[in-house]
Amino acid sequence: MGSAKRAEYEEMGGQVILEHISKVFYDKIYEDPWLKQYFVNVPQEHIERQQVMFMQAALGGENLYCGQTPPAAHKHMYITDDLYRARQVLLDEAFVECKASQNLIEKWLRIDDAFFNRIVKASPQDCEVRYKSDKILNFVRP
Repeated sequence: MGSAKRAEYEEMGGQVILEHISKVFYDKIYEDPWLKQYFVNVPQEHIERQQVMFMQAALGGENLYCGQTPPAAHKHMYITDDLYRARQVLLDEAFVECKASQNLIEKWLRIDDAFFNRIVKASPQDCEVRYKSDKILNFVRP
């Protein structure tokens, strides 16, 4: 099964397509007046690389990811359904611009959706700091 999953990962475009999608997607995030506020102190190259490694492992490529799980990485962010959907629009645009296969899009979104209920929060009180120096990130849509 491992080699079949790896073959499917490569057929979808492998690391090259993940890097392309992540670059286009985070270019959009870092330009968006609302979403970019959540990444002020995060170098874009770092978050792109984390995204690529996470999705690579999840989609059947080599597992090089050593970051936090998505719920742990986002627990200090007040992510509403509206914010999540705004992110989704930019990701969908990146898929189109990068000519991602329908198979890749479906698998990527299935992975994203698996974390939805653990990332989207009902109120800022549902957030927790990760480190003593963290602040709860909660920004009003401009």
